[in-house]
Amino acid sequence: MSSLSAASVESAPAPEEKKPLKPCCACPETKKARDSCIIEKGEESCSELIEAHKDCMRALGFKI
Repeated sequence: MSSLSAASVESAPAPEEKKPLKPCCACPETKKARDSCIIEKGEESCSELIEAHKDCMRALGFKI
């Protein structure tokens, strides 16, 4: 009776390539909430979510 060991399942380390984060991919949680609110209620009613997304983007180094 043979079994696979945990060592045989390990994956090879991927090469570390630091690609700059694109604005479209940053802060997906706040972006989704902001977009849903704007679609459902209109931009005027979503200022808190818009600002939260801007704050998140600024925290990642984007100039907004």
